[in-house]
Amino acid sequence: MQLAYMILSPEVGTEIRLNQRHPRARRLNRDMSQLGDDELTLILNWVTDPKERQLFSEVCKQWLRVEGLNRSSIRLLEPEHLLRVLPRFPNLLQFEASKSIADSDLELIARFCPKIEVIDLNSKTPRKISDEFDEALLFDDFGNDGLCALAHGCPKLRKVSIRRRKNVGNFGIVSLVDLSRNLTYLDLGFCSLVSDPTLDAIGSSNSIMVLGLQGCSLITDRGLKFLANGSCSKTMKRLNLAECDRITDFGVSILQTMCGLAELNLAECGPKITDSGVVSIAAIGSLKRLNLSWLINVTNQTVVALAENCRKLEMLDLTGCELVSGEGILAFSSHACLETIVFCSCFNVSVCDIENLVLRCSSLKCIVLDKGLRTWMQERIGELVGLVWR
Repeated sequence: MQLAYMILSPEVGTEIRLNQRHPRARRLNRDMSQLGDDELTLILNWVTDPKERQLFSEVCKQWLRVEGLNRSSIRLLEPEHLLRVLPRFPNLLQFEASKSIADSDLELIARFCPKIEVIDLNSKTPRKISDEFDEALLFDDFGNDGLCALAHGCPKLRKVSIRRRKNVGNFGIVSLVDLSRNLTYLDLGFCSLVSDPTLDAIGSSNSIMVLGLQGCSLITDRGLKFLANGSCSKTMKRLNLAECDRITDFGVSILQTMCGLAELNLAECGPKITDSGVVSIAAIGSLKRLNLSWLINVTNQTVVALAENCRKLEMLDLTGCELVSGEGILAFSSHACLETIVFCSCFNVSVCDIENLVLRCSSLKCIVLDKGLRTWMQERIGELVGLVWR
């Protein structure tokens, strides 16, 4: 196979490609063979395009080895080749995969790549299904054994995403949290075996800032109490509890102790969440994004409390909150930070209410509405804010 070499001319900064049979290419080949690993690493640092790095690795065995030693991330498309691929990349910092991966695969990662910081095993989940529960979409692959191996072999982990795992339970997650002292991001969405003992371990962590528990339906108020009263209450910035339908007003109300929380998702947590619980959330002055969609027992009382107390709130999703009316949303008329509000399926909010809010709330930039209201909306409203129709 004829290899093409790429060199940079220092005189003009232009790129020259030489065929291997060219005399200058033969001289270049002799010169390059004398370069050590350190020099090749310096050259490789200038090559950022993945295709060019691939060409670099195909020159010879030495270049292949150097490229592997300097690879920081990989996205695996074929897990069956893991044993052949991983030994080349001992300095990996990020590993991504979208297909099923076994306990033995995680054990290989822990063995060959101890420096890994980011594990994303859902890198290609389609957006249209990523926020919906479907038993058929759960991965029946690795479980607690693989996760424990990863926790013991990769102590520098700081970001882990393992959504939709039906075999991952409390034991594996607790081991991961206990051993990963730098863990700041953990997404366990739709891991159906995760329950309160996992939250007990997470509550004791003093590093986790982002926690995804969407669809973890075994979680109860007891688990939320662990979060609210633990060390993580001081570090947590984003918390997703969507579709955790066993929690009640009591569990939601104690979340007010998380004084640094900036984003909270309570969407579809069921009819047990009412004004009694959500009004307590208004005490979190740091909140910037709040999703209350399909909490059918939330009323104007909650919306007014949020408008009066959450002065940093930038996004509010009220989709399906049928008891909210114009009286509630107009409480945001003088709000200084609100930029986006979602009113889909809010049947007691009229076009007139929306227009008044737009005219009075100067910070507002975007409103998400039902398509059916498009005919009734004045054109000038669309000139003042962005209108998104669903």
